[in-house]
Amino acid sequence: MNKNHYVAIMAGGIGSRFWPMSRTDFPKQFLDILNTGRTLIQGTYDRFAKFIPAENIYVVTSDQYKNIVAEQLPEIPVQNILCEPSRKNTAPCVAYISHKLLQLNPNANLICAPADHIILEPENFKKVCVDALHFTASVEALVTLGIKPTHPNTGYGYIQYEPQAVSENVYKVKTFTEKPDLELAKTFLASGDFLWNAGIFVWQVKNIVAAFEKLLPELNELFEAEKTTFNTATEQEAIDRIYPQCVNISIDYGIMEKADNVYIIPSSFGWSDLGTWGSAYDNLAKDYLENAVAGDNVVVIDATKNMVHADNKKLVLLQGLDDFIVVDTKDVLMICKKDKEQEIKEYVAEIKRSKGDKFL
Repeated sequence: MNKNHYVAIMAGGIGSRFWPMSRTDFPKQFLDILNTGRTLIQGTYDRFAKFIPAENIYVVTSDQYKNIVAEQLPEIPVQNILCEPSRKNTAPCVAYISHKLLQLNPNANLICAPADHIILEPENFKKVCVDALHFTASVEALVTLGIKPTHPNTGYGYIQYEPQAVSENVYKVKTFTEKPDLELAKTFLASGDFLWNAGIFVWQVKNIVAAFEKLLPELNELFEAEKTTFNTATEQEAIDRIYPQCVNISIDYGIMEKADNVYIIPSSFGWSDLGTWGSAYDNLAKDYLENAVAGDNVVVIDATKNMVHADNKKLVLLQGLDDFIVVDTKDVLMICKKDKEQEIKEYVAEIKRSKGDKFL
């Protein structure tokens, strides 16, 4: 294993589209949504631990989840759990880990990845990551992993790339397009030169810090001013001062869509961002009526193409429903049409207005 290789697992989100299983105090990255025996963040750690030293694996999360991370990932040093005092999207998260590592190891080569993705082919994933690290070690490049699309999905961002490779399976990025409508997604798929944006990035920390200096200078200056505190006992105090001043912006919008040294690696490793119950349905085994069931005591009669999640101790009988999401927890039962899953965030907002935070 290369001592200059690092990973930052981004684990601060609340996963509201996986409500009611995902809650503010225990969101989806800490859940075993697919009943694999490992939570999503544990699965993410397992993939990276095959080729990144455990002491070089960091988790950036909300301060309210520090103890959960420590409990679920005892393999990593507790000082590698970096706590954000507020949610400010992914750009401040990346700036934090990058400035910290720059002080620790100026030659650090970093992978930034979400905690809640599903990857069904970990060996292929490892190969792509190692290839990306090899490329970024010698080129001043910001690399993103692109997934070869299998259908015109409107829930993903799309990246267009130049036809000529600059290195083996590495291409210069032309354009980013956020979540197109169905017709545009079909056009992208037919063209053959668009990939899904997986939100997994690879770069040397000195190069991403240079990008922050150029494209998000005010944000960068906040971390630059406190750099002597990183990797010391006063680091958390500095972060608590920095974050209230940070702009709320994604790394995609703040850096990747504007930088002129962005490259992409077309990849295929059984990827899903597991962003919705529909994506869980896609990744679970189905019965002969195409129902995806997570729960030991679910009985389905005359029902088809449903996504059902229930506690193993509870008996759930489902009859006559087609194309629904049914999620049963200790205090919430949700029954929702599958084609309305993108609106679950709106339903959660309505529940907050009418019922407060009790069920969130």
